[in-house]
Amino acid sequence: MRGDKGGPMVDRLNDARLLIYSHDTFGLGHLRRCRTIAHALVEQFKGLSVLILSGSPILGSFDFRTRVDYVKIPSVIKLHNGQYTPLGLHLDLKKTLEIRASIIRHTAEVFEPDLLIVDKEPLGLKGEVAETLTMLKKRGTSLVLGLRDVMDEPTLLRREWEGRNVIPVLRDLYDEIWVYGLSEIWDPLADLEVPAGVRRKMVYTGFLPRTVSRNPQVTPTVRMDEPYLLVTAGGGGDGDVLMDWVLRAYEYDPDLPYAALLVLGPFMRPETQRHFQERVNRQSRVKTITFDSHMEILLAESAGVVAMGGYNTFCEILSFDKRAVIVPRSKPRREQLIRATRADDLNLAKMLSADGARDARIMADALRALPAQRLPSEVSMPGLLGGLDIVSRRFENRMSDRPVEETTLLREQV
Repeated sequence: MRGDKGGPMVDRLNDARLLIYSHDTFGLGHLRRCRTIAHALVEQFKGLSVLILSGSPILGSFDFRTRVDYVKIPSVIKLHNGQYTPLGLHLDLKKTLEIRASIIRHTAEVFEPDLLIVDKEPLGLKGEVAETLTMLKKRGTSLVLGLRDVMDEPTLLRREWEGRNVIPVLRDLYDEIWVYGLSEIWDPLADLEVPAGVRRKMVYTGFLPRTVSRNPQVTPTVRMDEPYLLVTAGGGGDGDVLMDWVLRAYEYDPDLPYAALLVLGPFMRPETQRHFQERVNRQSRVKTITFDSHMEILLAESAGVVAMGGYNTFCEILSFDKRAVIVPRSKPRREQLIRATRADDLNLAKMLSADGARDARIMADALRALPAQRLPSEVSMPGLLGGLDIVSRRFENRMSDRPVEETTLLREQV
């Protein structure tokens, strides 16, 4: 038995090891979600160690709490045509994926996690986690798949998962499937032919709440002189449509109720960033930055939000009770469109479609109407932001299912 007091279950929890695979190819969403879960769990369980596997090219820009660390694997990005390519290595994709898979497996072998959370992709990018899943399953590691509230339009997801033969993996390897949302809002596996046994593994946690850092040394990169709207496109790789539409609204109507802070995103093309900066320089009530690793502070201090509606931004809108206008993308995935449509239906946010003419007056009217919108807190939905509590509870349950002696023996044999 490890530990000095508290009984077997407490010892087991306080000496647990969690490995998280973060599916990152383009954007910030997966890493930010995994980091949120890791920080919440080490706060709850004081002896827990968490290791995050990620290929995010800006992984080092984020700060991590004590007992949370990361292993950087070679970065692969998804191009606008849907194809993948290595970001920094002069190697073909096949060789890069072999390196990534080798690092993932070796890390799991040495770290010996008690539980593995795989974010979004059941087999990892191009199947790179498959061997690790099989190896850890034989060792008795608990395997959890974490899904955001919306994956994609059901027909597209079904076609994608059938091509990768995903359903047998959910049936035979994973112990639980944590859905970071509510079934009343969306079923990420809607219309898929999923066996009843897989359905029984699904746990709807509610959305993952966000908080502002209590560290007084953590400050945002910019301060605004008046109440402002935070305009964010997440990673920014496809955020030019949103930024252009909002900027044209301020160019059309400089007297909108709030100033604006545009966060372009670290993956926006440099020439596009320069174009927006030149336009912003001609506006007295609009500022722009590229990236801030503490977006939650900027959002919490804002008067409202204009965003594309990715999962993390939506969680922050709910967590900080902000009125929001969401302009979702509809390609290559319809995830944001589905989420924004449901949010509009439930009066959690206002949606504007970017598929039309994108008249500046339409955006200006929406920004003028924003102060009169209902707050998300005015919509009664039990468990809406219960995600981290449920994740902590499920983690504790998974750990208590395995006796201390079993894992101790496995580690001593290596």
